[in-house]
Amino acid sequence: MTQPPPPKIQLINSPDYRESYANSVQVRVNLWDFFLMFGRVNQTAPDNVSIQNFQGVYLSPQQAKALLNVLQQNVTQYETAFGEIRLEPQAPGKSVQ
Repeated sequence: MTQPPPPKIQLINSPDYRESYANSVQVRVNLWDFFLMFGRVNQTAPDNVSIQNFQGVYLSPQQAKALLNVLQQNVTQYETAFGEIRLEPQAPGKSVQ
């Protein structure tokens, strides 16, 4: 039995498509979806940090897991090419954002 050919995939940017830089992502999870809120961290003093959120994206649990797999593959390839990505030390009880 032969498999049908894979579909041709076209990537089309919508009129409101934009690219932005984020150095913060916050994740919220419930039974039905994952919510990723992207933002930029601005630290003006040692005790003054603000995060300006600019985009929120909802993902199904299946898409979140697919994203996890794609990111893991790409991080592995990056580290193979350029070396280990090191995270800044975090204070106990703090999460990386």
